Amino acid sequence: MKRLINLAPSRGGRWLLGLLPFLLLAMLYLSLSNTRLAENPNDRLLPTPSTMASSFYHLATAENVRTGEVVLWTDTFASLERIVIGVGISALIGLMVGILNGGIPIIRAKLSPLVTVASLIPPMAILPILFIAFGTGEAAKIALIVIGVTPFLIRDLQGHALRLPDEQLIKAQTLGASSWQVLLRVLLPQLTPRLLNATRLALGTAWLFLIAAEAIAAQEGLGYRIFLVRRYLSMDVILPYVAWITLLAFLLDQLLAWVSRLAFPWYHSGEGDKS
Repeated sequence: MKRLINLAPSRGGRWLLGLLPFLLLAMLYLSLSNTRLAENPNDRLLPTPSTMASSFYHLATAENVRTGEVVLWTDTFASLERIVIGVGISALIGLMVGILNGGIPIIRAKLSPLVTVASLIPPMAILPILFIAFGTGEAAKIALIVIGVTPFLIRDLQGHALRLPDEQLIKAQTLGASSWQVLLRVLLPQLTPRLLNATRLALGTAWLFLIAAEAIAAQEGLGYRIFLVRRYLSMDVILPYVAWITLLAFLLDQLLAWVSRLAFPWYHSGEGDKS
């Protein structure tokens, strides 16, 4: 008799098992929605799928009378621009500092405590400071993402660098490599795919910071729209927007995964990626 720990579903079975929780949630939502609407046809807490689809279609196609812009796409492009810039800056800083901290003990002794303390500061707590320092424009929102994501990336890359076999560093130095050559020829190629994986893990946190910043001070953006319509209890807009944000986050995650597999197939051939 096979133990449960050794049972693995087929590819088709994995798809079915993966879809099962979504189907159960959908059935639960439909049941609750029908119950509430039967008691009160004007109930707005759990709108029907057709109502949400209609509202989403209107936001995706109708132009704003005042600005002439299509609301959904204006919000989407604004949020994507902020998230891409913020995460891109975070990844660049994380890679540079992570390599230096992981490869040079003197720099690690100076910067590692600072990075550790910075990673423990709740980014949302300093959001008012960012608005005071940078104003309510784009800089404050991007800065919040950078401050929230960068310490995690640095610590992840630093830890991965420290776990690399010492033999690799010793062999490189035996062959005459300088400190910078070790960093660029040994550490950098192995930390770059790790950076992409760590960035994928940090995307959810980055979206959280972005939505929070947009909700407080913005004129367009997905987070701004959700908090704008909440006062009207417009769940037919809020729920589709939440689903849309989830889809965008999933697509960004899969894009990073595709880039990683394309650029670093050797990293994924073993145990590098089992997600």
